[in-house]
Amino acid sequence: MPTFGTLSHVDLSVSDVEASARWYSEVLGLKQLHRVDLDNRIMIVLVHQDTGLIIGLNQHSVVPVDTFDDRNVGLDHIGFSVTERSDLDEWEKHLTTLNVVHSPAEDTANGTALVFRDPDNIQLEFWWTHRS
Repeated sequence: MPTFGTLSHVDLSVSDVEASARWYSEVLGLKQLHRVDLDNRIMIVLVHQDTGLIIGLNQHSVVPVDTFDDRNVGLDHIGFSVTERSDLDEWEKHLTTLNVVHSPAEDTANGTALVFRDPDNIQLEFWWTHRS
């Protein structure tokens, strides 16, 4: 079987590409690479400089469903890893400072999750894997 590497990019559909680009930049520290105005959508491409992960934000001209719901077939959520459990405490403080609604960091048998949502209700998560 062929193999592949780590995740290179994620493209998300958003209702307001400019507002979402500001949010992802402010909340996650992403940097804007470029904007592309196409016939059927506007796309802003962002990068997380530490990992190289690209996040494309797409505002489509035709939107069949106006609100994201993770119960629909398709994307459920996106999880970002953190190195240490204490990193989640720092993220909690950061999200609180920016008035981003979030869960507390919740410990499970496998690790700890801190859940929050973007302006279009797309669930995002910081995850620390418990190492015995």
